[in-house]
Amino acid sequence: MAGARPGAATQAERGPADPAPLRLHETTVAPEWVDYNDHLSEWAYLLVFGDAADAFFRYVGVDEGYRATGRSLYTAETHLHHLREARLGERLGLTLLVLGADAKRLHIAHEMFNAAGDRIATGEQMLLHVDTRAGKVTPFPGELAARLRRIAAAHAALPVPDYVGHVMAIPDR
Repeated sequence: MAGARPGAATQAERGPADPAPLRLHETTVAPEWVDYNDHLSEWAYLLVFGDAADAFFRYVGVDEGYRATGRSLYTAETHLHHLREARLGERLGLTLLVLGADAKRLHIAHEMFNAAGDRIATGEQMLLHVDTRAGKVTPFPGELAARLRRIAAAHAALPVPDYVGHVMAIPDR
């Protein structure tokens, strides 16, 4: 899908505080993440994307102190696409795009790049804001909701990545 999304903010409206996309996490492929094919194991892609999501959570204020109040974000759904191999010791950079946020949900997209700038994996996640003490989904508090809406508006200026909303199936012949 090309073009800006509804609610897109201009660069002037975004300002420098909310870059699009966010670049909050980098890492190096660790020995314990490498599988019998001598490259990043499938579960480790999710681990790296999870670390990038955690960096985003801290960025918006969902940190240890926030979780101590009995609120957190839980993953409801994740879709990963493994595009290229990553090898032991390889440096990885990640971007995160906020696709949308409503009263209780947050939709994000991740991209993982190697040092050469090749996109090696993508991830899409739907997250829910949860009252961990009550064990139920609950609305984002005002300040956090406003921050997420502002970031989503800044990111709406970018095209929706082609992998978002992808359905996995074996096509009929």
